[in-house]
Amino acid sequence: MAEPNFYDSVYEVARLIPKGRVTSYGAIAAYLGTKGSSRMVGYAMQAAGRVQPPVPAHRVVNRQGLLTAKFHFGGNLMQTLLENEGVKVVDDQVQDFKNVFWDPSIELAL
Repeated sequence: MAEPNFYDSVYEVARLIPKGRVTSYGAIAAYLGTKGSSRMVGYAMQAAGRVQPPVPAHRVVNRQGLLTAKFHFGGNLMQTLLENEGVKVVDDQVQDFKNVFWDPSIELAL
């Protein structure tokens, strides 16, 4: 069986983000051992809408908790999806970011 490509690895991590929590592009990149590739994680999230099983791309934000990918979802869908999971968002900024942040390098440590 072929080794998963970078996007598949990103999706595997993103699917593990619990409801009501968020992570960042950089945190996923660091977990995958490719610390400088947060932009590539963003590209993977941009393409995630066509992937099965679904990827909760709305739970991936920038390192300050900003919904920088919001326009890819159309309107306020990204914010609505997060708020439906209990994440408060004001002016495209995740509130209480430190407490809702999910770091895969800590949460998925062996």
